[in-house]
Amino acid sequence: MEADEELGRAEDRDLRDRLTQQGVRLQPVGNGVARVSWTAELQDRGFEAASAAVRDEVSLALDELKQARVEALVDPDDLLATRIATWAGLQREGVMRGAIEESGERRDRVVFARLRTDAPLHKSRGFRALLNSFLPRKRAIAQLLVRDTAGRVLLCNLTYKQDWDLPGGVVEVNEAPHLAVAREVEEELALDITAGRLVLTDWLPPWSGWDDAVCLVFDGGVHDPSLADRIVPQAREIRSARFCTLAEVHNLCADFTARRIDSALAGVESGNAQYTESGRPL
Repeated sequence: MEADEELGRAEDRDLRDRLTQQGVRLQPVGNGVARVSWTAELQDRGFEAASAAVRDEVSLALDELKQARVEALVDPDDLLATRIATWAGLQREGVMRGAIEESGERRDRVVFARLRTDAPLHKSRGFRALLNSFLPRKRAIAQLLVRDTAGRVLLCNLTYKQDWDLPGGVVEVNEAPHLAVAREVEEELALDITAGRLVLTDWLPPWSGWDDAVCLVFDGGVHDPSLADRIVPQAREIRSARFCTLAEVHNLCADFTARRIDSALAGVESGNAQYTESGRPL
């Protein structure tokens, strides 16, 4: 509350005029939070001048006005404003959907923010944190190629789509992919199978509402067909799971999944990890 009042008093004095002249404005949001914005005219002066002006006001809010947090809401299509916010030291936090109303429509805004407790940008830790907040992040999926002594492949009938797929799932943040696939198989099928070597890296292009991803397929080894009798499907995600012939793989799976399985099997046969895009070798 005290920080908010201090910012409010500053806004009521000459600070408001100075911010207006520079094209940058600080507004109190409450609970020690200030929102920084800047004019199109300042942005037209170029990236370096605009980012320096915004950086000065962020420092003012955090250091002199004792705000705990300074944030900016940026149009996701405005790449220059995104650069300005980033190089003013504001870390990208995510997208606030429908954050504002313009011309009768709700529009998204990207949220950037800096905390008073963030490491200084001139320190390597602070600069790494800034880079880490906006550099691209790609979804990783880990799957297990499990076969039986008859050469069949273990497939799962999933609750959230019609086609069948290999067991596995999304790799969590800071989780090793080979541990992720073993975890997923244990959680979804109640099977304890250690992931072997990597046999396939498959890039998945954007599809049906999903962003692109990298799928890593690990060798799950050859097992007695009785392994399927020990499966306990997780009801939320798995309808059933069983060993399938290659003909069934191509009948039950989406075409790109069938191609991925063929390529993974080729990786097992050759002893060399394959690379494909949507299951197709380059």
